[in-house]
Amino acid sequence: MALGKRRTSGISSNAALLFQGGIGVIGLVAILLFGIPVLLVGPGLWPSILYGALGAGLTYAALLVLTRVPGLFPENLERQMQGLYNFASSYSPVVLILLSLLAGVGEELLFRGAIQGWLMAHTDPVTAVLAASVLFGLVHYVSFTYFLVATGLGLILGAAYVLSESLVMVMIWHALYDMIALYCLLRFPRWFGVRIVDPCTNRSHE
Repeated sequence: MALGKRRTSGISSNAALLFQGGIGVIGLVAILLFGIPVLLVGPGLWPSILYGALGAGLTYAALLVLTRVPGLFPENLERQMQGLYNFASSYSPVVLILLSLLAGVGEELLFRGAIQGWLMAHTDPVTAVLAASVLFGLVHYVSFTYFLVATGLGLILGAAYVLSESLVMVMIWHALYDMIALYCLLRFPRWFGVRIVDPCTNRSHE
């Protein structure tokens, strides 16, 4: 990944990693505390890895196509992409990979394993997937459009978890999706309308 050296996010690497890892701890504690049943590797480990990797690639490709459809979303994502670029470009590739892994494991433990799992035990799969996905979208809220995108991703991951009975698969799916998204944003920022500031002239260009 082509990353800058500047620290623009205001959040240290350790703090970012600790925060993302803490989400997983909360999810794990909730699962253990409330005795929530977790479906780990329904079709097996290797199929879970394969389907997770395939799902991540297809999901990102589909989202990339959808964001190019004029008028599909109530607002464009350029401002959010600029903020995400500024955040991601302030970290090293190793930190970004670790953040993606922690997000995949931690957020899926919390939202699919704990929240969706608890709801499935007390309601029905459709209600559980919908509710957990909306909560997932709200936690990632930075704009209404971004909320829709995150909720949509939550619906995909939630449905995949129900159908596959593999939390490992959706963890891999989520982590690889984040890695692909960050790589493409940092490697091809102009795809997303990101303005890059030239450190020599202090001027931005697309």
